[in-house]
Amino acid sequence: MTSLQQSRPVGELLRGWRQRRGLSQMDLALRAEVSTRHVSFLETGRSQPSREMLLHLAEELDVPLRDRNGLLVAAGFAPVFSERPLNDPALTATREAVELVLAGHEPYPALAVDRHWTLVTANRAVGVLLADLPPQMLQPPVNVLRLSLHPDGLAPRIENLRQWRDHVLTRLHRQVDASADATLAALLEELKGYPVPEATPDAKARDFAGVVVPLRVRTSLGRLSLFSTTTVFGTPVDITLAELAIESFFPADPETAEALRRAATERARQAT
Repeated sequence: MTSLQQSRPVGELLRGWRQRRGLSQMDLALRAEVSTRHVSFLETGRSQPSREMLLHLAEELDVPLRDRNGLLVAAGFAPVFSERPLNDPALTATREAVELVLAGHEPYPALAVDRHWTLVTANRAVGVLLADLPPQMLQPPVNVLRLSLHPDGLAPRIENLRQWRDHVLTRLHRQVDASADATLAALLEELKGYPVPEATPDAKARDFAGVVVPLRVRTSLGRLSLFSTTTVFGTPVDITLAELAIESFFPADPETAEALRRAATERARQAT
């Protein structure tokens, strides 16, 4: 939460989150099983929320844990959600679980990112996508959205760059709308400023009927066609875990699956 947000009254912050979720005061009151008048009084500052009520309303509004702490502080309460680095001993089991998921997804690429799309860790198959990129693009911290659309990153290798760019920007725009995160908003503006590729027909492209947007990228293994899924932790009570996501790529055609399997077999052979 920014210092400006933290300085705002808690009622104003609540109203902002309610409006961001597209809810009326009555909608929120019904969800939270309180009176509309009580919601109105809380938002205008005529009533001060208890710690329990504030957390209850934040849950109904799906407020991120980091911002729930901000609401508590604005109301004069201590934060309740911890934030530890992923290498903290308390998160050892979680860190091992992430690595297990990534390793188990091989021979297909998978990576873990934080709330700003900064790369946290990745499996070996991701190296196929990043091979021969300029070293400066891979200097930590690596933002994977920037890496995918930057003219010095993956962009020149993506055959359906216009389609992929639209997908990335739309997804990021939704995140900004949902979170009001200033860093994500700045990233969105940066990515929108990159060169806009021409829409080029791809005779080899498969029709996914609008269900998924594939990533078709040229690599040392040839042309790979992939689609992705996102996994997040269920019911986390730590900010780091709540903001961690695993992006897993799957082959969108048999040729891609076979190329990635062959590459994994070759890596295993070279390791022996």
